[in-house]
Formats: sequence, structure tokens, C-alpha cells
Amino acid sequence: MAGAEKNVLLVFIQADSGVDGASLLAEGERSPGLFSSLRDTLFSRIIRRAQFAIPPLSLMILASVEVEGVRQEYCDLRFERFPADREWDLVGISVQTGAVRPAFELARALRRRGVKVVLGGPYVTLFPERCREHADVLVTGEADELWREVLLDLVRGSLRAEYRQSVPPDLSRRGPVSKSMLDLKSYFTTNVVQTTRGCPYSCDFCTVHVMNGHRLRHRPVAEVLREVEGFLKEDRRIFFFLDDTINASERYARELFTGLIPFGIRWVGQSTTSLGENPALLELFARSGCGALLVGIESIGDGSNHAHQKFHNPASRQVASIRAIRDAGICVYGSFIYGLDGDTLDMPQRIEAFIEETGVDVPGINLLRPIPGTGLFSRLAAEGRLLHDPSNHDAFRFSWGQEMLYRPKSIPLEEFIPSYTALTRRVFTPLNALKRAAAAPTLRASVLSFNLLYVHLYGLARRDLMGQLATLGGLEEVRRPVS
Repeated sequence: MAGAEKNVLLVFIQADSGVDGASLLAEGERSPGLFSSLRDTLFSRIIRRAQFAIPPLSLMILASVEVEGVRQEYCDLRFERFPADREWDLVGISVQTGAVRPAFELARALRRRGVKVVLGGPYVTLFPERCREHADVLVTGEADELWREVLLDLVRGSLRAEYRQSVPPDLSRRGPVSKSMLDLKSYFTTNVVQTTRGCPYSCDFCTVHVMNGHRLRHRPVAEVLREVEGFLKEDRRIFFFLDDTINASERYARELFTGLIPFGIRWVGQSTTSLGENPALLELFARSGCGALLVGIESIGDGSNHAHQKFHNPASRQVASIRAIRDAGICVYGSFIYGLDGDTLDMPQRIEAFIEETGVDVPGINLLRPIPGTGLFSRLAAEGRLLHDPSNHDAFRFSWGQEMLYRPKSIPLEEFIPSYTALTRRVFTPLNALKRAAAAPTLRASVLSFNLLYVHLYGLARRDLMGQLATLGGLEEVRRPVS
């Protein structure tokens, strides 16, 4: 009926591997005992609900766009069922790499019922030609400014097949983010804030500079502070600053975190280890309420980092930097990658020694993940080192190290997989979890929870990896190192 309000649903679909869907490989072959089944079910629930689960900010931003004649709602399929009993004029699905298959399946089911579907998100932006047949509408690029246009065209009855944001949007023009559509209890916290987009670095395994460009774009500090103040009225839990490198601009960081001090909040974010070499800025981070930082260490060998275009964290300065951050009262989540092109079989021992020497509060030891759209994926495909057909993106799993996706350059898989699983078996134990929590400078309960969850998750990864090794062990081309 003309003039009737349009109902729009925004949907977030979890990845079908990793934290959101742990241990899916060879699922049908397993017959776990009662205890194992109950344990895995319990941990799965904890992972979804307690392991720092936060709402996707991109959909919060879109759901906050107000257009007369449109009523928007939000559905997070990690915690709720799709409301199939209701009529929707448009369903928007954010397609994440690693969740392509379930996103396309939902889109197909909806379109069969006559519901119009719009697809957007990282995967659609990188590979629109793979998505067109699965949607009525595609949105490519950062959708902050495009979404209002989509909703206005919906009201007019003139939806286009594609909306493209070719120039990165001006973040200073973005309106306030509303949390009215969220079930606050489903999340560890709903206080998610982004102040900056873009990354000045060019690591070849990362999609950030591919998606958001190399130029840093900032939101006005005054607007961020108003958002923090508004969020505190609904949720006084910890804040997550989602910037990929929150110390990338020292001037901006100084202004922002000086302004945060009066609010007395607790926050976590991501930074480079170079923060530990800037005592004045580090002190300001601590005074503003920073409780923990994820730092991308990747490798403790310069050759391995340089092989992947990462030059901004010299190995010789890593130990002192991490110690300085922890001495300032800030926990460190140290993210490592084993399997970089410069790595050899001595790397696990070096990683383990580094963790002990620095006191990293939560170590994450990841396998190198070649993600479609990155320079790494294209290079490994050209070198013939991918273990799946590079044109079949569904064959790759990206959010958890449960499966090798490629052949390391200098280590045969038959040696690499046992070396990785042995490393995680030594690093992730209940006793080590307790020790790290006791030694953490703050947030000890969270440090303990995260480490215990990793005991479980890395156990699943070992099971899957050793199963994969048994399957691949007879293939000569898999065992052979790359020259």
C-alpha cells in the first residue's frame, strides 16, 4: 500500500569457522562422549556470550540512519533467530569473509519468499562480481553515506542494483550512533567506538588498508566525547575502541584521551608496540582508563615481518616496548603469526621464550591466513602455495587457526603442523592461564577468562590440524618445502 511504512532488517551473520563456529572440520566424523559434548556446548555458549562479544559497529551505524517512512531493526544471528514470521520490505546482510556461504544461503531463502535483499560489507566490496547473482542490491565501499540514499530509494520505489562509495566518506559528517535496537544483555559490552579509519602501513596479509585506504581519517574529538557520554547513560561497562591503530596519530590520540580522563571509563583498544617508546603518550593512555591493548607483534624476527611488508616494529625494540606498556598498568594481548615466509623450525621456541620474557598477558599464536583480496593471497596463489583452489573462496577459513590454507615457504607441512600444535600445547595450559592472570597489571578476571578459553580453542585447533595432517600426509607436493 502506498505510503505504508517500510520495514528494514539489518542482519549480522557469524563466521562458520573460528570463535563463532569453533571446530567445524570433519564434524560428522566425531562421536564425542557425554562429558566432551557437554564441555564443548558450555564453552561454545561462553565463547559467544562472554568472550568479549560486541555488536558489529558497521550495522549499528546503518541502523542509526533515520529516514521518514522507514523503520529499521537489527538481528544478530549469534544470539537470536531470524524473524522469519514477519514481513520485511528489505533485508540487509553484512557479508564477512568467512561467512560468505551462510550469507548467500540466507539471501537465497529470502529472495525465494519475495523479500528484497541488499548485500554489503567487506566481501561484497572486494568481490562484487561474485555477489551480484545473490542480491537485488549491492552496496560496495564504506556505507555511512550510501545507506540513507538506499533507504530513500526504497521509499520512492526506485532501488538501484548497485550503490558504490568510490571515495572514502568524511567521518566528520557521520551522525550519532544509537543502541536502541540492541539487546544489551547479549554482549560483553555495547560501548564500541571508532575514531579513525585507514592505516598508514601495508602489511600484505591485512585487509584494512585495502578496504579503508592508507590515509587516516578522523572523527572530530568533540563528537567522539559526546558519543562516549551518551553511551554511558545506557551501558557503563568497558569501552572498546575499534581503531586498528589507535596511536597512529599522536596529536589526535593526545587530544582524544585527554578529553576522556574526566569520564573515568575503562577501555581497551589496539596499538603498535611503538607506544611503549613514548612515555608521555603511554602515561596519557593509562590516565584515560586504558586497561588492555592488542598489539600486532606478528614475528619476533625482522626477516619474517619484512617478507610481508611489515617494517614498523623492529624486533630489537619489542621486549622493552611491551614491558613499558605493562609497567604503565596496561595489559598486553600479543598477537603472533607463525608460518611467515622467513620462519624456520626454531621460531616456536623463540615465541615461547619471548612470551615468558615480556610477560604478555594474553598471547595469541595465529597461523598465517591468506585472505582473498590481500597481496598475500594473490602472491601465494601465483606461487602455487595455496592448498585450495584460489577461485573457491568458500574453501578457505579465516577467523581461527584450525586448518592450514597454504604451504609455508621453508618448512614442510609434515613438520610445521606438529611444531605449531606442540607450541600451543605448551603455551595454553590451565596453569599458565592462572599464572598470567595473577601477574596481569589489571583486568585479571578478563585475562583469566580469555586464557582459559584459549586453552579450549587451541585444543580444538590441534585436533583439526592433526586430522588435516593425516589426510594430507600422503601427498608429496604438500610435504615438499618451497624453494
